Amino acid sequence: MKKVVIAYSGGLDTSYCAKSLSNEGFEVHAVSVNTGGFSKEEVQKIGDNAKKIGATTYKNIDAVSSFYTKVVKYLIFGNVLKNNTYPLSVSAERIVQAIEIINYAKEIGAKYIAHGSTGAGNDQVRFDMIFQIIAPEIEIITPIRDKQLSRQEEIDYLKENGVEMNWEKSKYSVNKGLWGTSVGGAETLTSNEPLPESAFPSQLSEKEIGKISLSFTKGELTAINDKENSPENNIQILEEIAKKYAIGRDIHVGDTIIGIKGRVGFEAAAASIIIKSHHLLEKHTLSKWQLQHKDYVANWYGTHLHEGQYLDPVMRDFEALLQSSQERVTGKVFVSLHPYRFVLDGISSAYDLMNSNFGNYGEENKAWTANDAKGFIKILSNAGKIYQSVENN
Repeated sequence: MKKVVIAYSGGLDTSYCAKSLSNEGFEVHAVSVNTGGFSKEEVQKIGDNAKKIGATTYKNIDAVSSFYTKVVKYLIFGNVLKNNTYPLSVSAERIVQAIEIINYAKEIGAKYIAHGSTGAGNDQVRFDMIFQIIAPEIEIITPIRDKQLSRQEEIDYLKENGVEMNWEKSKYSVNKGLWGTSVGGAETLTSNEPLPESAFPSQLSEKEIGKISLSFTKGELTAINDKENSPENNIQILEEIAKKYAIGRDIHVGDTIIGIKGRVGFEAAAASIIIKSHHLLEKHTLSKWQLQHKDYVANWYGTHLHEGQYLDPVMRDFEALLQSSQERVTGKVFVSLHPYRFVLDGISSAYDLMNSNFGNYGEENKAWTANDAKGFIKILSNAGKIYQSVENN
């Protein structure tokens, strides 16, 4: 039999792929890459369903630590928010998933690899690029894209073949991971409709204001409320705390790799809080020019990652600068949690550049005289004076 490895999530699209390819005579090996957000029970259920649908084998690859080390860490260092909104929840993890899946396909000698991407999204580009770069000899199969199937057509096929799923839930495409959860559905195909409350996996359950502290060491989240843990574990701990407040929900609108506009909902409580907290700490501990140059480097890092260019060597160059910039980004950030929002109360750091030995902004100066200030302002005005004198002649 022809051996095919399927990038399997257990959702509608990948369930269709597993069933249809099994019916076509392929030996199906379903593989899911856990980049966060799944319990052992959920992983077990995904595996059981894969075998019921027609998979010969199922394998779950734990890549949470790898995902954090290779990608998420740099998204935090760069405070990356696509279009100032989206923390790259799904696009970031697709890269690591693709690498793990293609390596597994090579390991078991599969000649084919399949994924459930449509022909109108970004994931097809991300998966195919990684697959082709690492293993150009393996043929890529994409049933949803090739047959141009609608979600309803997939549902009808699975029903006809005796596959039982939560069809109501299948109306929404939900991708859950360490760095957030994306939610797509009928509403996100419009320009004006919001997602209903029920579409989000996490519901508001905490209404009392909560106070937490986040400790960063060289840019990495090393403790919550002074309790130390690994950064990837802290992200998951913070997510459990903050999702009860329904924090981090939004709808991202952006330009896709293939040139059309796309709209997707997401909830990313931990990512939203960490990025904003980390950025605040940087404002206190980095120099003016570090902050300015980091911004455009981080923007390009996020853009290239979003568009599947993770393997280009320029990404390692960007990572080197982002890593170097974190040398003094150490301290504690104080955060208040409210229903649907959070507030950054302030920071504490040994590297805080708001050093009162030099002066208090808007109040008093201690490191220069009034005459020094007048002279500085006079010289600073020279370029403007010269321009105006020429302009008015």
